[in-house]
Amino acid sequence: MALKIRLARGGAKKRPFYRIVVADVRSPRDGRFVEKIGTFNPLLAKDNETRLVLDLERAKHWLDQGALPTDRVSRFLDAAGLFKRDARSNPNKGKPGKKALERVEAKRIAEEDAAEAAKAAAEAPAEEAPAEAPAEEAVAEAPAEDAAGDEKTDA
Repeated sequence: MALKIRLARGGAKKRPFYRIVVADVRSPRDGRFVEKIGTFNPLLAKDNETRLVLDLERAKHWLDQGALPTDRVSRFLDAAGLFKRDARSNPNKGKPGKKALERVEAKRIAEEDAAEAAKAAAEAPAEEAPAEAPAEEAVAEAPAEDAAGDEKTDA
């Protein structure tokens, strides 16, 4: 029978609490287990001594019997000095994905085009912009409309 030392979830929704158990690999996560050897409460502060409670003697016994810990439990056992956890290396984890690379490339091209346009505008001779309509005409039209509106209300 292949054994695992793993976490069995308990607690309410959004309030996890885990039992550290020794279980058959074929049994469900929260199902039947052979022995409970500790608890883990991730909601407590990291310096709280009751965050992780582990029976080291029983853990050592089950490791000697051939039980393999899961990744999270192996971290706990490594911190306790019972199990040497191999360092993992995933060099591709930090690399951006295909779509992110496309977005970066599109942004770079847009910036280059904007720089070229600014350079071309600086080199081109300055042309005078057409003059806008004088502000006096716009002001003169507004009172005429108000006067027409006043006449309608008086009648």
